[in-house]
Amino acid sequence: MADLHLILPGVAPAAGGAREVGNKAWSLMLMAQAGLPVPAAFVLPTAWCGRNEPALLRQTLAEGIGRLETATGLTFGGVRRPLLVSVRSGGAVSMPGMMETVLDVGLNNDTVEALVRMTGNPRLAWDSFRRLVQCYAEVVTDLPIATFDALVAAALVRGEAETQRELDHRALRALTLAMLDCYRDLTGVAFPADPFEQLVMAAEAVFRSWDAPKAASYRRMNGISDDAGTAVTVQTMVFGNAGGESGAGVGFTRDPATGTRTFYFDFQFNGQGEDVVAGRHKLRDNDRLRLVLPAAWKRLNDICHALEVLFGDVQDFEFTVQSGQLFLLQSRRAKRTDWAAVTIAVDMVQEGALTPAEGLARLDGIDLNAVVRTTFVQPVPATLAMAQVASMGVASGAVALDPDAVKRLAAAGTPAILVRRDTVTSDIEGMALAVGILTASGGRTSHAAVVARQLGKVCLVACPGLHIDLDRRLCLIGGTSLQEGEFVSLDGNTGAVHAGRLALLTEKPDQALAIIAGWRNGKLSQ
Repeated sequence: MADLHLILPGVAPAAGGAREVGNKAWSLMLMAQAGLPVPAAFVLPTAWCGRNEPALLRQTLAEGIGRLETATGLTFGGVRRPLLVSVRSGGAVSMPGMMETVLDVGLNNDTVEALVRMTGNPRLAWDSFRRLVQCYAEVVTDLPIATFDALVAAALVRGEAETQRELDHRALRALTLAMLDCYRDLTGVAFPADPFEQLVMAAEAVFRSWDAPKAASYRRMNGISDDAGTAVTVQTMVFGNAGGESGAGVGFTRDPATGTRTFYFDFQFNGQGEDVVAGRHKLRDNDRLRLVLPAAWKRLNDICHALEVLFGDVQDFEFTVQSGQLFLLQSRRAKRTDWAAVTIAVDMVQEGALTPAEGLARLDGIDLNAVVRTTFVQPVPATLAMAQVASMGVASGAVALDPDAVKRLAAAGTPAILVRRDTVTSDIEGMALAVGILTASGGRTSHAAVVARQLGKVCLVACPGLHIDLDRRLCLIGGTSLQEGEFVSLDGNTGAVHAGRLALLTEKPDQALAIIAGWRNGKLSQ
């Protein structure tokens, strides 16, 4: 068992902590020990990353699957009660969205029918199989995702649907079969039907993702060692795509942009986690969560407090609701703006959660004299559109439609706003150089939004009426055409988008800074 750690209630966390099993698995272990609702899992520690021992990997994965089968009463590859798993990455230091995950591992032509019989939900079964084929093709086999996206787009046209959530089980079955044919055409071999082969290949792909260019860039920008490696967590699947009382979400125990003590979240009914974090969808179900699932809503708010007590800091956590039952899939220290960091430190000291000395330690490395919030000088021109605020502040810059355009503008000394349909984490180098980010889709908790906050960039997402024409190198915002290189201004305080270059005003968190100064003088200011 030295090479495998279990994540189950009553099982002690790994002695080596996050360094040994990765931050994701470590947080799951602590949550399971605390009695929070965590699906059963096992983890291959970070020491596995870079090893080339295929026989031992297979043996260890088989042992772990056996333990999950015992814990769940399900059978991996079973034709009566099939066990499905997710295969997730996790370094010792959290790297949001920089490495890979494969969901719904274990589905094939037999187990998909078994899942239908077990759940009575053919839509769940075929939607999950469709997701596995598409994700496996992209992550494991490195096939062009655009080919599979085109199949999805064609299915939406045939079904007269706006999103995949509107497709019925017949349409999803046809889409899955088309994807299986596409996989065979592109690779020359059939999609792997053996669930254990899927598992082995998925684990190897997740280990490889440690060396992906975007992951290497993130480590370089954040001073993370290339030698640390990622763990691989294999976790029992829970299904946010199981129907009207199911969904997936990402929550922050406090607002990571302002620091306000409020549950800050994105949620999508009848979806899986990737729908929320990948930034490819507009997320519209936040208000419905409170109304449709009031018990889950109350539990989530209670969990915000429980997580802060358990980890001693503001948390960013992923969750799934399956048929009204809540599950936690991970928790990590929340990335936040410097303004939010100041607000949170002051509030947590005043709440008694931190001592003044601990509050000061939380602010170590932040230049308090440079913490400001910016607004535009009034009056401002007409608003082109109102988007969702993912990271606060304001910014004016030239429109840049891809990371290379950001780099060209930056090299010429011109501030740039990265304007994309959906900003993906592989855009990280362009995001780092841009002064702001604007997207047509995505949510406030997508991986790209999380990274933007960490970088201190203004970020607006889900902008209505934003259309991008890469051929003509222009974008349309609310009917106004802006060529690449023309200026646009983002108001991260209100969500407004304006044409042109606007002048800025700045304010400082004077009251909070006075309290912090009191800590340094040995006084707890009120």
